[in-house]
Amino acid sequence: MTASERRLQIVELIKERGYVNAAELSEMFSVDSSTIRRDLSFLENNGKLIRTHGGVLPSQDAHQGDTPYNVRRNMHEQGKAAIALAALDYIEDGQSIILDNGSTVFQLALALKARKNITVITNDLMIAMQLSQHPSITLHVAGGMMLNNVFTLVGPDTVQKFENIHTDWAFLGAEGVHPESGITNINTVEIPIKQAMIASANQTIVLADSSKLGYKAFSHVCSLDAITKVITDDQQIIKHRQTYADKLEVVPVRRAAGAKI
Repeated sequence: MTASERRLQIVELIKERGYVNAAELSEMFSVDSSTIRRDLSFLENNGKLIRTHGGVLPSQDAHQGDTPYNVRRNMHEQGKAAIALAALDYIEDGQSIILDNGSTVFQLALALKARKNITVITNDLMIAMQLSQHPSITLHVAGGMMLNNVFTLVGPDTVQKFENIHTDWAFLGAEGVHPESGITNINTVEIPIKQAMIASANQTIVLADSSKLGYKAFSHVCSLDAITKVITDDQQIIKHRQTYADKLEVVPVRRAAGAKI
């Protein structure tokens, strides 16, 4: 295998997995660590990846499709507020929860002031800023590198944070929810983080407005069997609703009318 062929395969592998350890690359391609370091330097200089301590992430170009945070927050706002209120019903005082990034999960963060002695772990800086105002919430923020425009922390440090904890609940966002393809995301770099969140929680609930139902985004997160519930709204007709079996909870948007979050 030539150096060019190896480098092409490295780029594709990173796009697929979101994060790759440098030592793993050395073993995978049967070359020494100095050769891999040269490959990674070459690829970084050409904008193909981002080097971190011990490994590499996809370049910023790999997640340019993410909608900026200030735009997403104003999309389907009533539906997201109704979803957040339904999700709040699952949380009891004194519990620990993971909050994924995203505008729907942000609505749940706004609603958390109704609970007491909650411990929250998140990789979303906007959520962290919001929750820092509530003294009854114990807040942990995962480390990592921030994605442009979306205020999300990613990378091996972020994954490690979630691997080292155990919580009652994880509340995840999603770009797509499909009865066959399961939960999907627009980029690959967040996939190992979302999977670590799921593994660290007793139960996982996905918060997704009805525009996400039936859609398949680029990257696979998990099957529907890996989660407890998907909470969505009734603003759009959900095609083939029966194929989601008992995983789907549809809440009326009118639930959020007049509610103060």
